[in-house]
Amino acid sequence: MTIGVYGLGRFGSFFSSVLSRGGAEVIACSRSLHEAPEGVALRSEEEVLNADYLFFTVAISSFEEVLRKVGPRIGKDTVVLDTCSVKTYPAKWMKANIPQDVYKIATHPMFGPDSGRNGVEGLPLVMCPISGKDERYERIKSYFVSLGLKVLEMSERKHDMEAAYSQGVTHFVGRVLHEMGMKPTEIATSGYKSLMTIVDQTCNDPLQLFYDLQRFNPYAKEMRLSLQVAVEKVLNRLAEEEDGE
Repeated sequence: MTIGVYGLGRFGSFFSSVLSRGGAEVIACSRSLHEAPEGVALRSEEEVLNADYLFFTVAISSFEEVLRKVGPRIGKDTVVLDTCSVKTYPAKWMKANIPQDVYKIATHPMFGPDSGRNGVEGLPLVMCPISGKDERYERIKSYFVSLGLKVLEMSERKHDMEAAYSQGVTHFVGRVLHEMGMKPTEIATSGYKSLMTIVDQTCNDPLQLFYDLQRFNPYAKEMRLSLQVAVEKVLNRLAEEEDGE
């Protein structure tokens, strides 16, 4: 089995390295000049687009454009998978820009170079069976399991609803805390250290990822409004207590 990885940015390099640990031949190409990690071979775009399984590891904001350019050249027997942090729009883009008879699966590895630096065993990976389930779906699912990943299966809509209130709010809070200029301190409590961990994990990712999570998740705006209402409630209660002194 050959696995192709299209894109060797920070996440693509990390994820291709993870995929290579399962015994498959992993090949990769990138639009920018990047070295391939150990266990991954650089190949031409054509070879990667014709691998047995093809993972796109590009930014959400550029995914549709990439598909428009290369979609028609993807091998008819290739299984196409995205790795975007949102699922509704990427699934729609794959259906629109890749031939109908090409098998498609939407995925979201719920980890990255920071959260997976000590290994990915037990970490979740979401699968959304856009083209239904058959032996090709089960084969790559089994491969994920062999890597120690916890595979979760759900629709694109369910994923985005849950992600808006988990990953989305985490990245939002991490960026807010970063803007506050919060720093480590000798008197830090365990709770404060946990907050700093959130800042580190979210702000090590490109700022574009934060924008993409908020822009392309259909439920992110609802999450931000809920967060704003909650903050205002807490501030109002505090103001009432202060006025009553």
